[in-house]
Amino acid sequence: MPLSLAKVLAVALECYVAAGLVFAVVFAWRGAGAVDPNANGATFGFRLLIVPGSVALWPWMLAKWRRAAGAGSSGATRASPNEATPESSREAISSSPKARRNR
Repeated sequence: MPLSLAKVLAVALECYVAAGLVFAVVFAWRGAGAVDPNANGATFGFRLLIVPGSVALWPWMLAKWRRAAGAGSSGATRASPNEATPESSREAISSSPKARRNR
């Protein structure tokens, strides 16, 4: 007997939530600190608070965790958008109007 569309959607939602619960427990325990360094050493209460959001958004949080783990394992650090790199600082200084007048 084929399942109705409502039953299929209910089973899909149950599977999504079950996978999310498993992910959220592991993420709250191990992954939160990898994604956000400010979460290192966080209290049990904080970790409990992030579980519902991690259940609901687990595919997105998994992607963020994998990106953070990939960046951490290669040893490469990315500069933040507001952080100037040495090359861009030199270019900005040499192209400033004051620097051009002093040449």
